[in-house]
Amino acid sequence: MKRLLPIVALVGLSGLGINLAAQTPSQTPSQTPSTSDSQASPSAQSPSAASPNSSMPQSQTDASTSQQSARAFEGKIQKSGDEFVLQESATQTSYKLDDQDKAKQFEGKSVKVMATMDSATNKLHVVDITPSESKY
Repeated sequence: MKRLLPIVALVGLSGLGINLAAQTPSQTPSQTPSTSDSQASPSAQSPSAASPNSSMPQSQTDASTSQQSARAFEGKIQKSGDEFVLQESATQTSYKLDDQDKAKQFEGKSVKVMATMDSATNKLHVVDITPSESKY
């Protein structure tokens, strides 16, 4: 009987300590995992809800990065084999164009091409093609 009383007291105090630790999660970092375990449903919903939100800004960031890297190329649209290319006037470099339908409308004309360049393939991903005011 004398042994039973201290064991019951120890178990009771341990339970009280665990309960207090669960109620005050901001006191120590080691208590934070126990609170997230006890509140698994809200915690599980928050990251899943945050994932689409965090991926959307990443997509927007990727899109804005593409737009930021888009620049103007000026030159003349010419036919090279079966493809239309932009012969840039400043560097005399030919760039393949990914939008052949747009390029066809400007064959032989001086244009300004807003595009991003894929340096691995030397291809311009066309954003817009407009007639150039200067003649090359």
